[in-house]
Amino acid sequence: MKALEGFQIVHMSDNKNGDLLKEKRLVLKLTQQAVADKAKISLRQYQMFESDERNICNASFKIACRVIEALGMNISDFYHDKYVLGEEIYLDEEGLKYAKTGRLVSDDVEAGIQS
Repeated sequence: MKALEGFQIVHMSDNKNGDLLKEKRLVLKLTQQAVADKAKISLRQYQMFESDERNICNASFKIACRVIEALGMNISDFYHDKYVLGEEIYLDEEGLKYAKTGRLVSDDVEAGIQS
């Protein structure tokens, strides 16, 4: 199973930017409220970006920057599509884990099922 190292888990949908925001938030173990607070926007505003009711690329530059920075992402890289859905994974005795945080991939799968 070592052959899985370096692969990425990808959660696909038609909502690329919203999915990217959600995935980064989950990897950082942040709530939507925590991101909204860090970005100094309302919870509803952030939820609209994550659900793609509103495209973050159409938001004011100031708000978009605050959201992207709240998630620890580089603004230029975000706008030049250098971020991809999915985090590098590795396998250990507990199962598949994200390389960046060491969290079990199954935790996100279970969270996704419950939401």
